[in-house]
Amino acid sequence: MIKQHPFSTELFKQPTWRIIDQTTLGSSFHALQSFAMDDTLCTSIGSEDSPPTVRSWVHPRTVVLGIQDSRLPHLSDGVQYLKDHGYEVIVRNSGGLAVVLDEGVLNLSLIVPEIEKKIDIDSGYEALAYLTEQLLSPYGITFETKEITTSYCPGKFDLSVGGRKFAGISQRRLRGGVAVQIYLCVTGSGSARAELIKGFYERSLQTTETKFTYPSVDPKVMASLAELTEEPIQISDLMKELFSFLKDQGSELMSSQLTISEINLYDFYLKRVIERNEKAIDPN
Repeated sequence: MIKQHPFSTELFKQPTWRIIDQTTLGSSFHALQSFAMDDTLCTSIGSEDSPPTVRSWVHPRTVVLGIQDSRLPHLSDGVQYLKDHGYEVIVRNSGGLAVVLDEGVLNLSLIVPEIEKKIDIDSGYEALAYLTEQLLSPYGITFETKEITTSYCPGKFDLSVGGRKFAGISQRRLRGGVAVQIYLCVTGSGSARAELIKGFYERSLQTTETKFTYPSVDPKVMASLAELTEEPIQISDLMKELFSFLKDQGSELMSSQLTISEINLYDFYLKRVIERNEKAIDPN
């Protein structure tokens, strides 16, 4: 299990948590908009114009690449493979490598300020691992926090049960705000998602040697929570657990969308994200 670092538990005892729930927007909400949202909220929270925020989001059939993925020698072949399978392809502005998003994957962004106290990288990861532990406690799930090297987007804060990964965590730091982001494979087939990314790397690498070592993806090491628990667990169930947990910390929950001043920031960051993405996917 995760280390019981005091920061992990104290972080959630905020007077107010702002909630931005975007899990039901469907195809009208593009994944690039998500990354612009988190940049906007980092800036707003870092300048103390917003309380700490939890944002939840779901995107249909999208593969999110990391910056290193954009340097693959045959990237255009890999991107075409993903598009042929019905997936949109974008490059994110936080760390990590390729991940799959679809209707069965819940994403959570925990966005907090660094005004009073510097938040080291591991503390941010530990906080989201702790939150995941609370969300899954009703299901009796005990998970490990360690790197699953043959998963897609491997990292030392991979969450797994019996060596099968169901979640990964990344971070984004901007203008005094920290966004710690997790994807949770809730329903669907973990191995099918991994098979897709395996095919992407095969076509993007071919026989070319690279200085950076990309993961050799084994579909058997990926699973969804529904597969691991053999229960009909749904994203809506975890959202209920999230709200319940935050209320139990004595926090007031404030549901909202962006303010007028944040919308102006959002327009700026969205334009920047789109331009960066176009250069990464198609540098010509």
